[in-house]
Amino acid sequence: MRLVKPSKIFRIFYPSLLWEMPKTDKKTIYLTFDDGPHPLITPKVLEILKRYDAKATFFCIGNNVQKFPKTFELVKKEGHSVGCHTFNHEDGWKTKSDDYVNSVLSANKLIHSNLFRPPHGKIKYSQLSKLYTLNSTLKIVAWTVIAYDWDHALSPEDVYQNVIKNAGDGAIITFHDSVKAYNNMISALPRVLEYYSKKGFIFKAL
Repeated sequence: MRLVKPSKIFRIFYPSLLWEMPKTDKKTIYLTFDDGPHPLITPKVLEILKRYDAKATFFCIGNNVQKFPKTFELVKKEGHSVGCHTFNHEDGWKTKSDDYVNSVLSANKLIHSNLFRPPHGKIKYSQLSKLYTLNSTLKIVAWTVIAYDWDHALSPEDVYQNVIKNAGDGAIITFHDSVKAYNNMISALPRVLEYYSKKGFIFKAL
């Protein structure tokens, strides 16, 4: 079962996570991209975003930042924000808390951000507690809508519909700048930007 929008129960269990942004006097969408940077895919995402004067947030894997530092620097140079996504995309539910926290800390030595998104959205209460203790200003970011762009059972049209049927003002939308998600993401993203632009939305980074 695909939960394009997180269940109310899940949001109740994790109230400290950021699920959406407050509404303002300007309709705003917050695009996010997980699992990069990738030296071929991420620059293409940046080109598309630039066409729509859109800013986004890239939740980066520490190992990828280490391998592709120029791509990581390009993201920041283009005016986008960056966040941590662990060092090796660890699943918090399957990882010992100390190991998980050390992965986050190792990644953030390269990323230097107060934003963190748990891979798969999976994190234990013990891991949350340790991370907040180490950094009281940390913002752990979830999402309002997840595009499921990595799911090869879905078409680009499916991914596009996942977003436009579920995201409104203040929504945090999750895409992926990864090989697995590439075909769906690169087709759906420009259409999403066009759709919301025509409706008067702007696109900001977190």
